[in-house]
Amino acid sequence: MSGVTFESQRAALADVVAIPVTPFAADGSVDTGTHRALLRRLLDAGIRTLTPGGNTGEFYALAPEERRLVTESTVEEAGDRAAVLVGVGHDLPTAVASASHARDVGAPMVMVHQPVHPYVSAAGWVDYHRAIADSVPELGVVPYIRGDRLPGARLAELADHCPNVIGVKYAVPDAVRFAGFARDAGLDRFVWVAGLAEPYAPSYFSAGATGFTSGLVNVAPSLALAMLAALRCGDHPAAMKVWEQIRRFEELRAAHGSADNVSVVKEALAALGLCRRDVRPPSRLLPEEARAEVAAIAAGWSR
Repeated sequence: MSGVTFESQRAALADVVAIPVTPFAADGSVDTGTHRALLRRLLDAGIRTLTPGGNTGEFYALAPEERRLVTESTVEEAGDRAAVLVGVGHDLPTAVASASHARDVGAPMVMVHQPVHPYVSAAGWVDYHRAIADSVPELGVVPYIRGDRLPGARLAELADHCPNVIGVKYAVPDAVRFAGFARDAGLDRFVWVAGLAEPYAPSYFSAGATGFTSGLVNVAPSLALAMLAALRCGDHPAAMKVWEQIRRFEELRAAHGSADNVSVVKEALAALGLCRRDVRPPSRLLPEEARAEVAAIAAGWSR
């Protein structure tokens, strides 16, 4: 695939990278109709990058056939209106199969979840991602980095072997570490996506990020887009005004090691009448005492 520049994929990463929820029906199955309606709501709001199989989409709680279903629905709804970045992971054969499926249904990119194996070596991390990237050379590949032990030089090594590794979703909560890692790996070589969403986007943009992920976007796409617009033009005070608006919502999501990360988003959507609040274990329904606060926040944004 020499000569492929992945320009459109790179542009799609330098944006609000939406992580849609996966709504469930009363019987616990994936509610495909509601899922498509939520995707259309994002597209109509101006969102141009969608990630099926992200953590806000409860990737690890979905069965393989459900992950394929969510991918297919997203690609079909996106059409030519948005780029699709499919989350893949688990054991290597499963990740390769998922990446191949993403390619076969027309997605242009895959995001490789942080390996959850308890023994992850830096060399093994390279081998894992190289096998996936080599299996789909025509797709853009985006490693999702959540651990702070990987040196930036290892990412550069991966990209030396795999030119389709074009971006990084960086989700270590340390802006100084991010700045150093990006420069060690190659600041201009990759598109750097702030993988901890809006709360970290201003500080990560100041260090070189040009896109950020968003789960908030499910509830209030206009706020995510407002933050992106402010960051793109270097208006830090305006970005922080948005930050102040979303602060409490994101604090609730981040509390207790992000235990209620998805639950808060789905509770807000339920309060707006957009989907059921159901989540799957090991997540939980939001405790009763927090529901009113989330509903009030969502109602304030919808006015």
